Amino acid sequence: MTLEEFEELAAEALKGLPLEFRARLDNVVVIVKAAPDKAQVRRFGRGLLGLYEGIPLSERGRSYSGAMPDKITLFKENIEASAGDGGDAGAKIRHTVMHEIAHHFGMDDEELLRKGLY
Repeated sequence: MTLEEFEELAAEALKGLPLEFRARLDNVVVIVKAAPDKAQVRRFGRGLLGLYEGIPLSERGRSYSGAMPDKITLFKENIEASAGDGGDAGAKIRHTVMHEIAHHFGMDDEELLRKGLY
């Protein structure tokens, strides 16, 4: 899949988020990289699909202002590999986007499962 096709699927995943999440996304940028860098691999492993870097909404206080945007990085090669040949890369992208957006809201996988969002 081309980078443009991948980015389009990522944009669709963001548009497909439940309204309760879309309405509260604040100061977040989503980027696509081919693969994690060496430091990310050392810290999180080779199979890293996505990474949230920032200050979750649940941890922002009154003094939060002027901060650089939170960053969600999607790792194209790892997501495609995890989807496998003939797999649904779109579904894997949606899952990864939801997982990383959850971190922005201070949620973990268990909470996503309880809310039926995973």
